[in-house]
Amino acid sequence: MNRPTKPARTVQRARRLRREMTLPEVLLWQQLRGSPQGIRFRKQHPAGGYILDFFCARANLAIEVDGIAHDMGDRPQRDAKRDAWLAERRIETRRIPADDVLNDPVAVAENIIAMANIRMAAMGKVPPSSLCDATSPSQADGESRGRIP
Repeated sequence: MNRPTKPARTVQRARRLRREMTLPEVLLWQQLRGSPQGIRFRKQHPAGGYILDFFCARANLAIEVDGIAHDMGDRPQRDAKRDAWLAERRIETRRIPADDVLNDPVAVAENIIAMANIRMAAMGKVPPSSLCDATSPSQADGESRGRIP
């Protein structure tokens, strides 16, 4: 399946949201930036018409930090529709209450990193620490270099 297209309007909105992150998003980003354990995360990443709070492409994992607004009005249905759209593209969405991030951003980040490692293992991807010998992304995912030993 091809990557979802990114409408220009969505990309512009993502850029704006990167500058206007909520406090829980800022606290979590402080823990996830810099590729902890070799796992790279993106913040406010556009995917189709949606913007993911955090995204780990290698693990196809989207992280959404949900405040109380996600429990009101039609928001639960919109979130479910969005999660289903992402799931069709093999992207798993994990929703984390903003209060959890505010209470312990380090523990939340550790859980996210563990989730990413589990997803990568399930997809047969090698741990990020083995990237040093890879010369292409496909080799990082365990494909052979084509050399005879």
